[in-house]
Amino acid sequence: METSHINDLALEAGDVKKAALLLRAINNSLRQKILEFIHVNNRVTVTQVHNQFNVEQSVASDHLGILKDAKLVINDRQGRFIFYSVNYKELNRIHLLITQILDN
Repeated sequence: METSHINDLALEAGDVKKAALLLRAINNSLRQKILEFIHVNNRVTVTQVHNQFNVEQSVASDHLGILKDAKLVINDRQGRFIFYSVNYKELNRIHLLITQILDN
């Protein structure tokens, strides 16, 4: 893994990139609304997101995919439906990390 040295502190470039992608996943107003929608409803399908936010189904699917890749949502296939729910463990972990960064 490529390492950059800044004032004798090693930063793993791959880790920084992963963190940036994670924060980018959260820092989108529609994805924040989708997370809140899932939270309120416990679990949702792509179609429910599509209907709730009046976006193309492919757009809803893309946003849910980004949230899933960031481990902010968990998906569960039941027959031909895929249900998405909030991954509270990961969301809480990220919240604590962001709080620590901002408090310093």
